[in-house]
Amino acid sequence: MFDNLTEKITDIFRNLGNKGKITEDNISDALRQVRIALLEADVNFKVVKEFINKVKEKAIGESVLKSLTPDQQFIKIVHDELVEILGSTDNTLHLTVQPSIILMVGLQGSGKTTTCAKLANLQKKKNFKPLLVACDIYRPAAIDQLKFLGDQLNVPVCIRRKETDVVAIAKEALIEANKLGCNLLIVDTAGRLHIDEKMMDEVARLKDFLKPQEILFVADAMTGQDAVRVADEFNKKLEITGIVLTKLDGDARGGAAISIKSVTGKPIKFVGISEKIDGLEPFYPDRLATRILGMGDIVSLAEKVEQNITEEEAKKLEAKLKKGEFTFDDFLKQLQQVRKMGALEDLIAMIPGMSQIKELKQMMPGEKEIKRIECMIQSMTKEERDNPSIINGSRKLRIAKGSGTSVQEINQLLKQFEQSQKMIKQMSKLSKLGFPGASGGLPGGLNLKDLGGLFR
Repeated sequence: MFDNLTEKITDIFRNLGNKGKITEDNISDALRQVRIALLEADVNFKVVKEFINKVKEKAIGESVLKSLTPDQQFIKIVHDELVEILGSTDNTLHLTVQPSIILMVGLQGSGKTTTCAKLANLQKKKNFKPLLVACDIYRPAAIDQLKFLGDQLNVPVCIRRKETDVVAIAKEALIEANKLGCNLLIVDTAGRLHIDEKMMDEVARLKDFLKPQEILFVADAMTGQDAVRVADEFNKKLEITGIVLTKLDGDARGGAAISIKSVTGKPIKFVGISEKIDGLEPFYPDRLATRILGMGDIVSLAEKVEQNITEEEAKKLEAKLKKGEFTFDDFLKQLQQVRKMGALEDLIAMIPGMSQIKELKQMMPGEKEIKRIECMIQSMTKEERDNPSIINGSRKLRIAKGSGTSVQEINQLLKQFEQSQKMIKQMSKLSKLGFPGASGGLPGGLNLKDLGGLFR
């Protein structure tokens, strides 16, 4: 989402660092360019004005101009102020009663129903027993969607299709939660295409009856400044406790994410990073700030590695790599583990400096390309995966037919894999997590450039 903004700000900092000496004029010129970059990214103009004024006030002083590394000092000030705009680090849910209640509000199309299920999935991992409550009585499809997602997660869903009063549904949900032993209610409410009195009155009645511990406004980041305006309206009428930004993996300019906390005064607590059921993450403003400034996000990357790759798996692969025994089976397993962590392009953005290597970004495959590689490998026999050198013409033809690809694509895969095997033998030892940091490695010892080469 922030690719364009990151690229522009990185260029501004690079140009500033290339100056022989940093002066007030240099800083003023850089801030003018930063202001333009933020406005082009659809950041609220009042937020931009306040941000620029604060940075300028701190930057044009003794600490920067007389520093041994003035450009780095300036970047630190920009980073700290950006974190301030994005919000506090308190992204926790304050669920202190039994049962705790989360009221989900927002406009139609923001991803509210899906977010309810994603949040239930997250809270299950924290030993909560959630109950999803279908209070969108106007859209049967929303009820069906919530039921489908609940079944996927093995989470009960309270549905009263014939009931037309949302407060009556809420009463039934409390009774059902008590029967099932659920200690968390996540209530999906009706949305509209725009704010109207009937919708707000209905949600207000639910709030008065349920007295929820959290009221989360779900905003579609793709709608830009409109999401900020709507969030402010909901906050004025309901006093929301936090914000969930969905579709942060999209192509929007990112202005809503940067503006929404400053305008509403309420923290972003979660962000939607994919359409998958586990595609909801706690929001960390400091991590997003470093990514926007092109400084990566090693902490988040390390967490993703820990969640998907055990130390035992990393050690087993390390031993195989040392012996030069890396096979297609190993590659397939690593590829699937990497897929669990998200898009390769997003992983690259978490590595300091790597997001600015345009050639590397162009090499990274999309979801379709990764699936194509998986199909080719899965169409091979166990013997062929262990020893690709036995794959002759007839075998290639069979693999191509089985994977819906061409013999040419099989040849390309075999050639790139052979080259990667040679490179892998020269790689340094794996770290504890199987990720060597800024050297460009991926969990399990795969090198980003080598991995990208397999898709070209």
